[in-house]
Amino acid sequence: MSISSPPKPDMENAIPTIRIHLWLETGQGVYFGLGRALLLEKIDRYGSLQKAADALGMSYRAAWGKIKKTEEVLGIRLITPGTCKRGGYRLTEQGREVMEKFILWFELVEQEALKAAQKTLPWNVQDFSRNPNPFTPSLEKNRVP
Repeated sequence: MSISSPPKPDMENAIPTIRIHLWLETGQGVYFGLGRALLLEKIDRYGSLQKAADALGMSYRAAWGKIKKTEEVLGIRLITPGTCKRGGYRLTEQGREVMEKFILWFELVEQEALKAAQKTLPWNVQDFSRNPNPFTPSLEKNRVP
């Protein structure tokens, strides 16, 4: 079957959504990626590493390990203990800046990839913000028009 063949009946109304797995790495491994940015975003939203980990389907230990490894690699603190009696965490200024800039960069790359897909592929491709899931960044102020 060629890609120009008519779609199967159950696929006629399906609109493919572009997804990009984008990260930065060094020889030692992941430097920073969308998963780290989403973890920071969830910590910012919930004020809790446990709730952030739960929202992303990972254990507290895995989330803590990712934060600590990233802080070590970047040489900055991303989160700091919260100020309330119940503990929790909040983003440092540097943590917020890294998160926001990475998500903005990710969205710029995604928009360029979407343009290329719409120009090149024989399908009507939509961007991920039109078909969000729990792993879709939600920083509305950074949305690319």
